[in-house]
Amino acid sequence: MLKMEAEMKLDRWGYQVRTSSDACISAINSYYHQVLSYERKRAVILEAPKSDPECVLGNILAAHFLCSADPSRTPEFVNAAKSHLECATSYEKAVFEVIQYLISSDRDDDLAVQLHSKLLQEFPKDLLSLKRAQVLCFYMGRLDLFLGIVEQVLPINEHEDYIYGMLAFALLELGRMDDAEKAGKKGYELNKDDVWSQHALCHVYQYECRFKEAVEFMINCAQSWGSLSSFMYTHNWWHIALCYLEGHAAMTKVQDIYDERIWKELERSDATAPEVYLNAAGLLLRLFVRGAHDILKDRLNELANCVTDQAFWFLEWHFDILILWTLSCTGRFNEAEDLLKGLNSRVSMMSKTKQQQMHRGLTLAEALYRYGKGEYKEAVELLGHNFDAINYKIIGASDEQLDVFTEVHITLLLETGEASAAIQAIEKQLNKREGAPFLWYLLEKACLILGREEAASYGQKAKQLEAAYFT
Repeated sequence: MLKMEAEMKLDRWGYQVRTSSDACISAINSYYHQVLSYERKRAVILEAPKSDPECVLGNILAAHFLCSADPSRTPEFVNAAKSHLECATSYEKAVFEVIQYLISSDRDDDLAVQLHSKLLQEFPKDLLSLKRAQVLCFYMGRLDLFLGIVEQVLPINEHEDYIYGMLAFALLELGRMDDAEKAGKKGYELNKDDVWSQHALCHVYQYECRFKEAVEFMINCAQSWGSLSSFMYTHNWWHIALCYLEGHAAMTKVQDIYDERIWKELERSDATAPEVYLNAAGLLLRLFVRGAHDILKDRLNELANCVTDQAFWFLEWHFDILILWTLSCTGRFNEAEDLLKGLNSRVSMMSKTKQQQMHRGLTLAEALYRYGKGEYKEAVELLGHNFDAINYKIIGASDEQLDVFTEVHITLLLETGEASAAIQAIEKQLNKREGAPFLWYLLEKACLILGREEAASYGQKAKQLEAAYFT
């Protein structure tokens, strides 16, 4: 009994872990912090199995980290965990079961969510497993599922800061902006450095066209971003750049953020390039839709030169779609066609259910390829007149990231002489975001095409809104 007690440690959540190594449990707890705070030293989890090769939790968490960082090494850590599973605690066994299934090649996403829900019923303080559930549901386009899970464990975690950022993000993605703002503020009050609460609040302010408030809030938070992962650091600045862009601030502000806060991240020795490229491409597409070609050309070519490297392909659908546009827009048609063929090939190997789910992703991918080539008629035919980007969450993008595809669709309608259909699409967006000047400019353009008298008043509305944001 004394020996068994000596071999037991409690992790951050207070759950038992079979190890006699203080260094092992310290590495596990540090990993929890790194993931939940979106910091860049998540490789700290590899110290756990070094300190205790027999620790099941340390090994299986390392396996999950390596699944994206270095997949070839994943099996050795899964096997190490499995070989000592008999001696593991019930908590470790539950985490092992969930992660082993999560990283399996033939997993069913719905079952993976169910397994996470089951684990959290028994171990509700495990916020790392809750974060995994959030990420899983996000890439399924099903944050409604995640909301049920986070609300399930909220009562026992009501004083934990990280949970409120996760709650806020689920709420905002489901259109419950008031509730999302309350949850985000709660998380921010508990921990002003909780980046996911900061990020969720920015989402709310941006959606509600409170651009100046969003920028001031995020700039005030920026001093806490130095240790963030490449994705989270550049993504936060991406949000600020979009607020400047949507609020019609000086274009130099957007340009400076791209150059100094996004692209410059690549100069860091510990930068993760695909995470930078994702946010860079997302911002450049916004600029392209708005016709800011004077600051686009060199930057877009520089990005295209980087993403011709196939090592960056097939990491996630949203990124692949942005790469397709980047390549085709810069005349790299052979590479773009290879990427598109690769996406089709991958979908063909999926289950029938998954193929049906990803059909929209393929359609959007081809449409952005055509858009980049200037084949506007073909692109709009792929998307159809009733396109709504909100139905494409399966590509693993937030509502804010998806909005640009709605803007692309509207501009395609205008470019192909479908002004009446464009007006319907614009008005649908204005019902959600009446304070967005760009939408009023698009409405003005559509009405000018149709010779409608009210066009001038829409242009004036856009200018009035711009004057209220940044001067």
